[in-house]
Amino acid sequence: MISAKRSMHINLFLMNTGHHEASWRHPATDPRRITDLNYYRELGRIAERGKLDSLFLADTLVLPPTVEHKVLHGLEPFTLLSAIAAVTDKIGLIGTASTTFNDPFHIARKFASLDWISAGRAGWNIVTTASESAAYNFTDAALPPHDERYRKASEFVEVVKALWDSWEDDALVADKESGLYADMAKIHPLDHKGEHFAVRGPLNMPRSPQGHPLLVQAGSSEDGKSFAAMVAEAVFTAQPTFESGQAFYADIKSRMKPFGRSPDELCILPGFFPIIGDTLAEAQDKQRELDELTIVAYGLKRLSTLFKVDLTDCPLDEPVPLHLLPRQEEINGNRGRFELVEGMARKEKLTLRQLIMRTAGSRGHASLTGTPLQIADELERWFLGRAADGFNLMPSHMPDGLSDFVDKVIPELQNRGLFRTEYTGNTLREHYGFSRPAGKRKLEAHT
Repeated sequence: MISAKRSMHINLFLMNTGHHEASWRHPATDPRRITDLNYYRELGRIAERGKLDSLFLADTLVLPPTVEHKVLHGLEPFTLLSAIAAVTDKIGLIGTASTTFNDPFHIARKFASLDWISAGRAGWNIVTTASESAAYNFTDAALPPHDERYRKASEFVEVVKALWDSWEDDALVADKESGLYADMAKIHPLDHKGEHFAVRGPLNMPRSPQGHPLLVQAGSSEDGKSFAAMVAEAVFTAQPTFESGQAFYADIKSRMKPFGRSPDELCILPGFFPIIGDTLAEAQDKQRELDELTIVAYGLKRLSTLFKVDLTDCPLDEPVPLHLLPRQEEINGNRGRFELVEGMARKEKLTLRQLIMRTAGSRGHASLTGTPLQIADELERWFLGRAADGFNLMPSHMPDGLSDFVDKVIPELQNRGLFRTEYTGNTLREHYGFSRPAGKRKLEAHT
């Protein structure tokens, strides 16, 4: 459960050179460093200096053709996060793994390994994979339907949690004198046979420091929200306004009771894209510099992919051709993001060029260009107004945008008593205010 005193949580969303799509062209970034371990070590240390709860590494299973104009490749999460673990001490490490193109045993073992390597700082960002192109890297068949992917994900997570619990906490004896290494009476097979998986178990390693690495989810479709209410302990979401953030927050929390869960068992972290200057004019200059580096051709391809319609020949300075777009229920990919961006274009009557520029950095997330004081004011408003339990920080360009937030905004939040001044725990669960789950057998013994 979350502690009685509510405290803001901040996760760093790692994305190569930064979240603005033109960040790789910025003079302060070096796109060739995105396969350089030392670059990510530097980012991890900066985030830990700011006492951030965690950092999160997204992942993709396909190389989009839009790599022509943007950095869209990166290192594999388990390998990279393990390396970052070696040079940090406290910050949580959340990696992405798909339930559509993996097997539960592999994922259970990898996250348990990361939890051991990091001394209890691992988290799993659970995705069902929205890219239709990714499917063809694993099978000669199209991406399974949206609802089917979520049914599979539910069973997948159930199996992974059971594997994590297949060793009781005291199953490892390691008694040299008696010669007993492990108590077999406390290691339990699953013998799971379900709709999508048959897994005998048990896992081939002891229960990890956190018991269960933190479970994170980012879907905002109806299926995604219900899945989050059932299994997630932190949710990353894109909400462009305070009002939409409040509505999403109330919606997700209200869905938890039927699953026997309290609203306090889930932290909601909307993405937040800040551009920070010591003065408003300086911040606006920084934004203008990034906007001038934006490649319109890339933005057109990006929106064409999202909307499932070729927009490349559409007039840039006329309204987005909403009549060409499919209905939301026809989208088999990222349905939540489609709804968000399509709704933004419709409500604000944006031209195609305006929509490209509006989403070039924030991608539909909340954003603010301003001073550290203005940024802190907005974060406080969302937090106290129950539009967020914290934020998924999306620096415009890195490392500078991250350093600006850590060195200028974090102290302001600390001065207001909204954010920690020191880590009070060692594990990711402790950072988010959650207790370590009891093992399955131990839990059954008390019921």
